[in-house]
Amino acid sequence: MSGLLALLDDVAAIAKVAAASIDDIAGAAAKAGAKAAGVVIDDAAVTPKYVHGFEAKRELPIIYRIAKGSLKNKLIILLPGLLALNAFLPQAITPLLMLGGAYLCFEGAEKVYHALMPHADEQIEADFDTKDPAHLEEEKVAGAIKTDFILSAEIMTIALAAIPAGSFWMEAITLAIVGTMITVVVYGAVALIVKMDDIGLHMAANRKTSAARAFGRGLVTAMPKLMSFLSTVGTLAMLWVGGNIIVHGLDVLGQHEPYNTIHHWAVAAAETLPQAAGLVEWAVTAACDGVLGLALGLALIPVATKIVLPAWAAFTGTKKVAH
Repeated sequence: MSGLLALLDDVAAIAKVAAASIDDIAGAAAKAGAKAAGVVIDDAAVTPKYVHGFEAKRELPIIYRIAKGSLKNKLIILLPGLLALNAFLPQAITPLLMLGGAYLCFEGAEKVYHALMPHADEQIEADFDTKDPAHLEEEKVAGAIKTDFILSAEIMTIALAAIPAGSFWMEAITLAIVGTMITVVVYGAVALIVKMDDIGLHMAANRKTSAARAFGRGLVTAMPKLMSFLSTVGTLAMLWVGGNIIVHGLDVLGQHEPYNTIHHWAVAAAETLPQAAGLVEWAVTAACDGVLGLALGLALIPVATKIVLPAWAAFTGTKKVAH
């Protein structure tokens, strides 16, 4: 009997430790998710542009495919990769993030460049994609998952840095929880945004009150403008997130001048409007990061199109993509 009581005491002690561990993981996940909130918002802004222009019936399947790819990015590639780098080669994390940031700058700058200076061959590509919507969907999904990988790497790295030092398994479980929750929140919000026009149509057609019908018509009218706005914000987000990654990376590597200069400008601007100091400081920082990101991205366009893409095409034996 005494042996049984001792066993029950041991079980109770283990249960208390497990409960404390769960509390620690939940607290760490909440803290890590809060730290990564800024990049999460950018992720949500970037994604809707990838379903812009598709038939309504394809919107949710496309979002689901991107969300599934995002979850794979976070849990299968980034989680074990970041934990391994953090354990064995932590100094490699910052340069790799900066490489991803440079890619975001390139992607955003290329979209700005093509919007301001459209190429003649873009119409040929557009015609080809219009005749083959399945090809266009594959391209868009692949591009979205590729962009998500960079943003997810930033999110997961911020989350990892916010997790208190602990056991390998606690860090792994916490990162898995953060990655899963963020994916659900981001793509759930994106799905809601892109289907708001359908919700509006339903309300306008079926609601009995005139107020509900008017609200539904308002949604239908507003959503195309909102989607166009989010597409623009998504491109700008690539630039300011990419620029921010570069600035912070340089700061970590010992080149403090860009970060200190932008921070000084942002603080000085915030002091002129103390009622909205936080918003002003963020806006100035984002604008400076975005300008830097655009400049870097424009500089990378000829490097990518004249050197990287031809070299990659020669290596893989694929046809060079026109730009």
